[in-house]
Amino acid sequence: MKPLLSVENLSIAFGAQTPVVQNVNFAVSSGETLALVGESGSGKTLSCRAVLRILPRAAQITSGRMLLNLGQEERDLAQLNDRQMRDIRGNSVSMIFQEPMRSLSPLHKIGNQVSEVLWLHGGQKGAAAKKTVLDVFERVGFPNPERTFRSYPFELSGGMRQRAMIAMAMVAKPKLLIADEPTTALDVTTQAQVLGLMKDLQRETGMAMILVTHDLGVVANMAEHVVVMHKGRVMEAGEAPPILTNPAHAYTKALFDAAPEIPEQAAVGLPASREDPILELKSVAKTYTLRAGKAWTAPTMIQACQGIDLTLPRGKTLAVVGESGSGKTTAARMALGAEAPDQGGEVLFHPAQGETVQVHDMDHPTRLAFQRSAQMVFQDPYSSLSPRMRIQDTLTEPLEIHHVGNKSDRRDKANEMLRMVGLSPDMLKRYPHAFSGGQRQRLSIARALMLDPALLVCDEPTSALDVSVQEQILTLLEDIRDRKNLSYLFISHDLAVVARIADEVAVMRRGLVVEQAPPETLFYNPQHPYTKALIAAQPEPDINRPINLKLVAQGAGSPEAWPDAFRFSGLTAPPLIQLEPGHKVRCHV
Repeated sequence: MKPLLSVENLSIAFGAQTPVVQNVNFAVSSGETLALVGESGSGKTLSCRAVLRILPRAAQITSGRMLLNLGQEERDLAQLNDRQMRDIRGNSVSMIFQEPMRSLSPLHKIGNQVSEVLWLHGGQKGAAAKKTVLDVFERVGFPNPERTFRSYPFELSGGMRQRAMIAMAMVAKPKLLIADEPTTALDVTTQAQVLGLMKDLQRETGMAMILVTHDLGVVANMAEHVVVMHKGRVMEAGEAPPILTNPAHAYTKALFDAAPEIPEQAAVGLPASREDPILELKSVAKTYTLRAGKAWTAPTMIQACQGIDLTLPRGKTLAVVGESGSGKTTAARMALGAEAPDQGGEVLFHPAQGETVQVHDMDHPTRLAFQRSAQMVFQDPYSSLSPRMRIQDTLTEPLEIHHVGNKSDRRDKANEMLRMVGLSPDMLKRYPHAFSGGQRQRLSIARALMLDPALLVCDEPTSALDVSVQEQILTLLEDIRDRKNLSYLFISHDLAVVARIADEVAVMRRGLVVEQAPPETLFYNPQHPYTKALIAAQPEPDINRPINLKLVAQGAGSPEAWPDAFRFSGLTAPPLIQLEPGHKVRCHV
């Protein structure tokens, strides 16, 4: 039986330069999953874009065939005209892109954008299309599908936008789904549910899937076949079990070594001292008013955070983990003064021992001093760096705003920060587009360090990076923290990353901290069902340890379905009580 898609000797070049993808071969059959694995820049995404003929304008296919077999005839996608390709895209072959904000129209509601696929390819319109879209929204994990249908992309978090992209690609039930890092921006519980959904759709429809990823845990749970790419070439290819259990190529082994994992045994650690805190959140809550769709409809009140009590000791790392929409980024924004908490909440910053600043009650000089002491590293390094500014101007801008030093001093400081993050000062004259994702994240860290802050808020700083670059960034953050005695408020959904870097972990679910403890306690003696679900959902690069979807579904489901000790409905959550020193759980006494 012929494969659904066969790519033979594919080479892609930019202009007259040496091909960046050279003689790549792979095939995938109906009902099977092929994983393309490799670092950023390995050519895996470019190879998949060639299949859909959506390469950058300067790129061209210099050799090779891409044979799509839909049963009636075998067609070479490289030879089809634009009209024929439009019939293929979205109908027979769909693609989930890695960056949802750049793929979704900011001017149209999410529901209309997903429904458009059915209008164009499925013939469904109106109420029938809406019902199909709402069903898919529910399956990909939207807590309120109707509200999502009416929302614009900017009203959703990054993880929720990615869910919308997944729904858009899957709503027409294509023959082949190309998923380019489809779960990179998702929390682990949603990732587990989405991966389970993809597998269910494969069983129902016989859909083939090409999974582009750097997460070997996802590969172990999803793929029957694996192709490992590096610098545009295939390093290793074959069935998944032998490659995952005994990789033959040195590059594949290096990928496994770089993959973060929750240690099998608890590390022996001392609880972080709270005698010298740098940041405190006391009874912090945040309520948003969501505009009504109709003039005569009352606005909806959204409780993003409630009852947050967190303490970050000086020189330590406090990690806040949870799914997309859990309120962890909102809590971080309140910690930096970017959002005001509801009445009754306090955010206290201690620039030195014995000094206290009310973050949301500062005069202008105090606020300037606070902004110098507290900086943020954002999730998406591409959108957080201005594409129109050279790196030198991007780095020196904070010093200019705060009137620190002269032009020569600022340039010297930029040179120093670049060296600290492992980059060359020769790069100062370049623009952000000239750097890889990992290099851009290093530049974001360098910019955050320009004012010598004492507190760094890291919002998913490694979620968009491949495993080897992620390892480098984590090592860099640890080194800088220890050298400069920095304090980190670390926002993440990756428990393997948190297990490595954090001194204390707070687990958030729908605006509430449900469990809080040091990593050596939380990961080896979890009590709350949602914490257990997070740990169970963490994919591991071991084919003999698949994700337990039942345990994930129970903990990630409605609080009304949790065990009696943790169950609640509405906003009447039980209190956060201390079970043992340093270990708090939200449960009934």
